[in-house]
Amino acid sequence: MELTLCVSGATVVDGSGQPGFVMDVGIAGGRIVAMGDLSDTPARERLAAAGRVLAPGFIDVHTHDDRALLTPGAMTAKLSQGVTTVVTGNCGLSLAPSRIRGVIPPPLDLIANHEWLRFPAFANYLRALESEGTAVNAVCLVGHLTLRANVMDDLERAATPAECTAMQTLLADALDAGAFGLSTGTFYPPARHASTDEIVAVGEPLRAHGALYATHMRNEAEKVIDALDETFEIGRRLGVRVLISHHKLAGVANHGRSIETLKRIGAAMEHQPVSLDCYPYNASSTVLRPEFVARASSVLVSWSDPHPEHAGRTLADIARDLGCSDQEAAARLMPAGAIYFMMDETDVRRILAFPKTLIGSDGMPHDEHPHPRLWGTFPRVLGHYAREEHLFSLETAVAKMSGLTAEELGLPGRGRIAVGHAADLVLLDPLTVGDRATFEQPRELSSGIDRVWVNGRLAFADGSVQDEKAGQVVRRTPIAMTQETCLQ
Repeated sequence: MELTLCVSGATVVDGSGQPGFVMDVGIAGGRIVAMGDLSDTPARERLAAAGRVLAPGFIDVHTHDDRALLTPGAMTAKLSQGVTTVVTGNCGLSLAPSRIRGVIPPPLDLIANHEWLRFPAFANYLRALESEGTAVNAVCLVGHLTLRANVMDDLERAATPAECTAMQTLLADALDAGAFGLSTGTFYPPARHASTDEIVAVGEPLRAHGALYATHMRNEAEKVIDALDETFEIGRRLGVRVLISHHKLAGVANHGRSIETLKRIGAAMEHQPVSLDCYPYNASSTVLRPEFVARASSVLVSWSDPHPEHAGRTLADIARDLGCSDQEAAARLMPAGAIYFMMDETDVRRILAFPKTLIGSDGMPHDEHPHPRLWGTFPRVLGHYAREEHLFSLETAVAKMSGLTAEELGLPGRGRIAVGHAADLVLLDPLTVGDRATFEQPRELSSGIDRVWVNGRLAFADGSVQDEKAGQVVRRTPIAMTQETCLQ
């Protein structure tokens, strides 16, 4: 056997959470084919990596990269962090299926314009990813808000039974094509009127496919417990795993309540399949709306259609210049995006440290002035929280970003350094890895990421992308869940 590449002498942190070990890793045919002492094994290329850590490529469990995957250069933000797989279609937003005419409802406009709503069926979108090529692997969800916009003439109401059936058909077609599951964003006005019964009715095809239900819950503030209970109920009624997206407590009145929410989540995990993710920052980012402003200590405008010149400025400064309230300034800037400083660092740390928490960036790749999480999430977990703050070990940090994610979501052959697994790998310097992106300069490359391989192909090295076509579409493998597992 001849190896395509042998990485020798690195400390292998394999994604299991166990202590690292020094071992050679051999790659051929896009997979890891050998581990151990490979000094006598023929190899086309040998990379001496003593003093470095070799980890599985990171899996960004919460992204809005649906359009970025098809945009040249846009995935530099992810490859430069060591991310080799992204989960798209979150918060109820996906580019497909789409037969939407007229005004695009916010927040779907965060990822889409009419030029990009060109995939009438989900299969069309997945075929485009495969034919045009992607820089990283893509795990794609279907957005419930997108389904609503396809079949409803008025989003400010509940769906009729006929409309639920139409959405169910679209979802079933997408799952048959390889979509990984359904996401909702009932926090947002265009989906707020969807009842629990509507979501269960639309999501019925998830059951037969063993697919995922991911949700930006209805409430992450005062009514967060009610929202959690609704999420668990939907998972039980459909008999599928639920993923709580970007778990947080919004607003000063709710700071500290992560003790309560994590206890609730932990209890639910004992009776049904539940996952959660978060990002390592105390500021969120979404559409700018006047009603969101009061909960935040500060608001930074990330983009504005009518006033693009204000991107990167605080809403307070803009309001002062306009001679109006922050809420009125927000209304004048819409449609727009914003970064909201509304979370407590203690809650962020507690949620990050929760044993089952996965890591997702939730970055907005098309913002004029994006949240730094787009460029810095994964090195920030490794550098700031693991190495500097000792919140958890390097091995635990890597597992949260790779092996645990693959296990929770059911991504076979990903997330671990093991013989037979895809050669999605990142070589990093454990002493220098860290985020450089800031709220002032959000597009700065992280430090300490030496090389990244996607399916065995060198995708990032020397601070730049080397291959923009190394990724694959990862289709769902059905996961059998008994009624007893989901309803006990």
